[in-house]
Amino acid sequence: MVKNIMIVGVGGQGALLASKTLGQVLLDAGYDVKVSEVHGMSQRGGSVVTYVRYGDKVYSPIVDKGEADFIVSFELLEAARYTEWLKTDGQIVVNTQKIDPMPVITGAAEYPEDLVGKMGEAGIKVDALDCLTLAEQAGTAKSVNIVLMGRLSRYMDFPVDAWMAAIEKLVKPQFLEMNKKAFMLGRGE
Repeated sequence: MVKNIMIVGVGGQGALLASKTLGQVLLDAGYDVKVSEVHGMSQRGGSVVTYVRYGDKVYSPIVDKGEADFIVSFELLEAARYTEWLKTDGQIVVNTQKIDPMPVITGAAEYPEDLVGKMGEAGIKVDALDCLTLAEQAGTAKSVNIVLMGRLSRYMDFPVDAWMAAIEKLVKPQFLEMNKKAFMLGRGE
């Protein structure tokens, strides 16, 4: 059985490292893994989507509407934008940070209110966490991506040691302790 995870956010937030970390955990566990390229504008500010699929045999890296077991979102509006991709019993893990899209910045639109509440009212399971504050507690705002991986890890059957091993393989030594701390803060430990 193939499992599907979407990582959504805004360019410059670290979605690529998040998907690489998740992919490394899955590869180390012996799964066939397909990670898509980042879709969208990877420059700071543009919407980005990465697909991670794993199982005994995975043929395509693309997740269709209604197929995502998890959506991991760096930003509230991005989480709401991709709810159609979530399975009926799927789980959203989202950073509560708000980043105004261009229509809000220019005054053409307003940022929607109470997105977590609205998703919950629609029957969607949402785990919303202030990942930016936790990343700053870990030592750098840039570790929001690893805080999110820590939170996602609570829903997956992989030991903390497996996640730490992946982080050690992918993060530069000078940032390793901060990222390990960020991961554990995301887990709530």
